[in-house]
Amino acid sequence: MKQNRELTAIIEREGDGYVSLCPELDVASQGDTIEEARSNLIEALELFFETASEQEVKKRLHDEVLITRIQIAI
Repeated sequence: MKQNRELTAIIEREGDGYVSLCPELDVASQGDTIEEARSNLIEALELFFETASEQEVKKRLHDEVLITRIQIAI
């Protein structure tokens, strides 16, 4: 039985497209649009969970990822 897991997706513009990253597992993908980069990341994560051993998942999974904005003087 499949279960749902909530993960983080960071998407940023790179050249003419977008790169998407899941920092919890260090899995990345890309696409021509934000939605395509997001969808491709979901597909890459689903494939990772289908093929990775339980040990590989435990080794790579960072349960606590915090994303915040900071200010610096430049």
